Amino acid sequence: MRAPKLTRRSFFKTAAAGGALAAAVGVLSGCTHGPDEQDADPTVVDEDSAEDVLASFTEAELPLKEEASWTLPLGNVLRPTEGTWAPVITAGSSALPMVKASALSLSSGELLEVVSAPLGAESTTVIYDVRCSDTVYAWVELDLVTRSWALYAAPFTAGQLSGETKMLWEGTADYDPAPFAVSGSRVIWQVQPSTSGSKTTESSRCYLWREGDADARAVVESPGRFATAPMVSGGDVILAPRVHADEGVFYGVTAYALSDDMATKVDQLVMPASVRPFRATRVGERFLVSVEASYSSGGLLSKMGTYMGTSSAGFSKLNREPSECGCGKGDVFVIKSNSSYLVLDLANRTYSTLVSMDRSVDYGEYPARAGECDQFVTFSTVKDPDTGYPASVAVRTFRL
Repeated sequence: MRAPKLTRRSFFKTAAAGGALAAAVGVLSGCTHGPDEQDADPTVVDEDSAEDVLASFTEAELPLKEEASWTLPLGNVLRPTEGTWAPVITAGSSALPMVKASALSLSSGELLEVVSAPLGAESTTVIYDVRCSDTVYAWVELDLVTRSWALYAAPFTAGQLSGETKMLWEGTADYDPAPFAVSGSRVIWQVQPSTSGSKTTESSRCYLWREGDADARAVVESPGRFATAPMVSGGDVILAPRVHADEGVFYGVTAYALSDDMATKVDQLVMPASVRPFRATRVGERFLVSVEASYSSGGLLSKMGTYMGTSSAGFSKLNREPSECGCGKGDVFVIKSNSSYLVLDLANRTYSTLVSMDRSVDYGEYPARAGECDQFVTFSTVKDPDTGYPASVAVRTFRL
């Protein structure tokens, strides 16, 4: 089926493509957090109020301890995860299917195929993105011609789907493929209008579904597009909806408690006017927010860089162009910087560098963790030393 319009009252009752392989969930009416909710004031502080960690901290020995490393076939891309299984996008061995969904055990290094082919009936449908916890696996399928898409999820055990697949949402080209996250038994996703479609004036919404439930629920409404994808960290979901819509363009980086299905707003950092956060998560009691451009006004948080802190306790700043979402534990933050990672210890005022794998600089090394974690996971495409061509994917894990 192809839904002509998606709103928070959309309610799917028919089966998705794939017949008995996938059943559709409904969507409860109402929304937990709407545009009329009271939000924090914008955080506007002097540019010199944050300490530049690379200018004032002392270089120290790398505190991360390497645990394991594995070599995967070329064409595997890890996605952020919270548990012992990492979701992986795997290149197909032939044109059809172009992409498969896999999972990598972060304890043994075993790579298992999870979804061998898209459920969508059209030959132009591909698996677009994947996420998982240790109990739920979710993926988005995209039709490369019509740009329509669908989000699916299923119970997940020991590296394999272990129950009925559910279609959580279906959208047309007027809506972006859903940015989504998986934590425990929950899937959280955003439905927002495409910048080039016919629904550009519609609000965006974030939804939550728990494995086993017949219905999903709308939890956050944004009068405009969210600035960042949903991130799960330390039992919270971090979103960046539009806030103060009647006053201008403001984004509120907000942490919602996952324990009560995002009913509780834990903390919020409202960016200065017009400043759009690039990546946003939370480590401990601190927000970890990056800005990819410098704005003409707005004080500290309007300048390019990565910020660690809160509006009440202040911030530390990494004065580098941001890339991927960072992670960390306690006072230690791991942030990607060009071809390496910077490891910042805010308590001891030190920094260190985790260098990339040999022969991986051309293609980059990327994290497969985001937000609060005990284990850091990174992967990179490595070139053959003799031919200079890409040959394999190297995965490394470190204990924080």
